[in-house]
Amino acid sequence: MRIITGLRRGRKLTAPPGEDVRPTPERVKEALFNILQFSLEGRNFLDLFAGTGQIGLEALSRGAARCTFVDSSKKSLTFLRKNIAAASFESQSSVFEGDFAVFLAGTRETFDLAFLDPPYRTGMLQRALPAAAERMAPGGTLICEHPSDETLPETAGAFRAERTYRYGKIMLTVYRRAAPEETA
Repeated sequence: MRIITGLRRGRKLTAPPGEDVRPTPERVKEALFNILQFSLEGRNFLDLFAGTGQIGLEALSRGAARCTFVDSSKKSLTFLRKNIAAASFESQSSVFEGDFAVFLAGTRETFDLAFLDPPYRTGMLQRALPAAAERMAPGGTLICEHPSDETLPETAGAFRAERTYRYGKIMLTVYRRAAPEETA
């Protein structure tokens, strides 16, 4: 794993051995940031289910102002903290160790962009999506990574699924705030 481009281009990131962590494949990560390319600069990014932090660190490298990383795995968080330090993004990062639902219910922070990539086929994405939608700033964007055989809801709070991109067995679904007449 590495940071693809931006301020920390080429910086190598570490991950625990084994299959406990499922890093986003590089081609999917590149596609994700092609989708977000004009909306990252100066934004507040949420990397929910952060794992080793490769998505949030890529966002910071590409110009996001801040990133909040959330994960419940102590093992992943050890690597996440090492990766934040290695990329010199400590001042722009905050790490929450614990359950996503506890974080989303307790934070008063709002986010411009959020990336949700929970363990596949656990039901966590369907629970996290509406809760994350409540923490989004006006004009915010939610992007979910999920397996291609998993169907996501058309709406999440005031957000509507705008587009889905397929990369082999992985899908990225983009949610944006629905126009007022669409939510009525």
